[in-house]
Amino acid sequence: RLPGRGGSGAMAASPGALRRAGNEEFRRGQYGPAAELYSRALAQLEAAGDASPEERSVLLANRAACHLKDGACSLCVADCTSALELVPFGIKPLLRRAAAYEALERYPLAYVDYKTALQVDCSVQAAHDGVNRMTKALLEKDGVNWRQKLPPIPTVPVSAQTRWSIPSAQAPGANPPPATAPRGEQDKTAAGMERAKMLKEEGNEFVKKGNHKKAVEKYSESLKLHKECATYTNRALCYLTLKQYKEAAQDCTEALQLDPKNVKALYRRAQALKELKDYKSSIADIKSLLKTEPKNTAALRLLQELNRA
Repeated sequence: RLPGRGGSGAMAASPGALRRAGNEEFRRGQYGPAAELYSRALAQLEAAGDASPEERSVLLANRAACHLKDGACSLCVADCTSALELVPFGIKPLLRRAAAYEALERYPLAYVDYKTALQVDCSVQAAHDGVNRMTKALLEKDGVNWRQKLPPIPTVPVSAQTRWSIPSAQAPGANPPPATAPRGEQDKTAAGMERAKMLKEEGNEFVKKGNHKKAVEKYSESLKLHKECATYTNRALCYLTLKQYKEAAQDCTEALQLDPKNVKALYRRAQALKELKDYKSSIADIKSLLKTEPKNTAALRLLQELNRA
């Protein structure tokens, strides 16, 4: 255990010992002392000048967690941003910065960080929940065109999706790269995902112009390269507009296999099923949606219509 702060023994403690002591304080709910220990570890690493980016990034992300717990959201944002400059697309700094932005009511920036985190690891429930909350908040604030006011969402390279999982305060130190696909194949996959994202964005542009048929073509090309929940729900929206209700329902089903609680997929499938006169299934989808978002006004309105049908 680390000697008391201010004693000569504490001054001699290594950055690793300081970090472990910080982790211990954090677990005990002593966020101020934990942040101080992480700061001292960082200062030592910077003074020595030989710290790896991963080591510094973990300490910054840990200190950010202390700031977040203490409600110092601007300090949390600053630390997470520094951590992400050292190790781009780290899950923990992305999620912590998103939470801090959310607390600061900077919803577009929170949305971008939650979406970026999902590109790194689509299984992170906190990021799915965050996207749903931010979508709702932005819809209320900016209306149906809220997406047009968003800052750009960065494309996460495939290497960052598999290269590291930023470890928690309990287990610092970056993981080595897993022995997965050979380099050439990874590059091919990365190129495919970049192309898929570009095609999806082209589809989005066609939707804005009201050209839903052309948008469907772009989304279909994108899905051949990379199956993504948002691309399915976007194409489903086009199919609804084009009155191709079976195709819309099918796309929503595909999206729900990727993300079982996706609000858009449930809502749009409910709309398609209503048009196909499958009222029972439509009501079931709306009820599932309302478990996630009980105050979703569009869903409540659709449920009223279905109950009258």
